[in-house]
Amino acid sequence: MKINALIVDDEPHAREGIRIRLKEYPNICIVGECSSGMEAVKSIIELRPDLLFLDIQMPGMNGFQVLQKAEVQPMPIIIFVTAYDKHAIKAFEYHALDYLLKPISEDRFRNAIQVVLAEANHRNFELYAKKLKSVVDDYLAVAKKDAEDQNTPVMQKNYLSRLLIKSKDTVSVIPVHEIDWIESAGDYVYVHLNSKKHLVRETLITLEKNLDPQQFVRIHRSSIVNVEKIKNLRSNESGDYDVFLSTGIKLKLSRTYRDHFQNVMKNTL
Repeated sequence: MKINALIVDDEPHAREGIRIRLKEYPNICIVGECSSGMEAVKSIIELRPDLLFLDIQMPGMNGFQVLQKAEVQPMPIIIFVTAYDKHAIKAFEYHALDYLLKPISEDRFRNAIQVVLAEANHRNFELYAKKLKSVVDDYLAVAKKDAEDQNTPVMQKNYLSRLLIKSKDTVSVIPVHEIDWIESAGDYVYVHLNSKKHLVRETLITLEKNLDPQQFVRIHRSSIVNVEKIKNLRSNESGDYDVFLSTGIKLKLSRTYRDHFQNVMKNTL
């Protein structure tokens, strides 16, 4: 049985990885590749693929929004591809739909393809369409609630304005606006400023809660940056962004935190 596949991912290397892996399956034919949500909607409607590799975290229109707009019958079998997203993974597992976490492992990819092949031979189109709708509805409902919570006025919180840093017998008082960035070190953090780093006995998560979120933004699971210290951003070969500070330091903006970063900066990358 021939299966026509469409690959949707805004990262060229991610599309290439899936394309290379599919060479092992001569019955799966790649009919197209898309790098954006809008392009994906158009291709799904025009090409009517049997199998869709769908990235969730794409700028402009994410994978769930693509499924909302691409109303075709029957819907293709979908393998969701995503960086870690707790809401998405919870929805996939609850509704028994397959997904691949980036970076994709070879064994996990093969297992997903086996599920696709079995599904293609015994598809219940009506049941599958209901599953997809439930996943999309669940995720978008959570996303809407998160957005509403962020926009709900709250009592003004007293964020940290100074940080005490102990070094032997000395305690230094540092205004937080002077901090360049903060790096996770297990149960501690390194506070970077003026080309020096200071060890602070605090976790990154705890410190993040006490810093003004409009000034200090999480850009990676292990780093928070002072937005006032950002000089510029540059896209790299992997489709991510490198963040350059005024000190010359280069950090990475993880795709997991890109949407949050854009919300804080009130701009789209």
